[in-house]
Amino acid sequence: MSLAPEPAHVLLDDVGKAIVEQLQEDGRRSYATIARAVGLSEAAVRQRVARLQEAGVIQIVAVTDPLQLGFRRQAMVGIKAGGDVVDLADALAEMPEVDYVVITAGSYDVLIEAVCEDDDHLLELVGRRIRALPGVRSTETFVYMKLRKQHYNWGTR
Repeated sequence: MSLAPEPAHVLLDDVGKAIVEQLQEDGRRSYATIARAVGLSEAAVRQRVARLQEAGVIQIVAVTDPLQLGFRRQAMVGIKAGGDVVDLADALAEMPEVDYVVITAGSYDVLIEAVCEDDDHLLELVGRRIRALPGVRSTETFVYMKLRKQHYNWGTR
């Protein structure tokens, strides 16, 4: 099994890290406000943010509450695989209900998070579509009962 090479890490200077931290606090913060906080011009902040986005270091997105949008069932699914785990992870990533895919070491080869409309939708996803993928040996589904924390502001260290 050959894994694709990891993307090169973009090294951020202290100002770049400060910009990222400003956006983690509030992704809608204006470039002018960020510029004042980090000591650059608004144009310089705009250019740095654009470079960070183009390099794949950051994404600026709206994070929603799935329940408020009619998605009443979320679950983590552990998958034991045989064969090429990268191909399997890629196939899982193509499914619209799957919002998180990670290749792991340990009891499962792949972990995914699924956001579904209801239990029937989750059953169809796992029982008919995921288990039918080449290389899936078994699955274990962990249904979310209550989400207690979901944050994206871990900083830049």
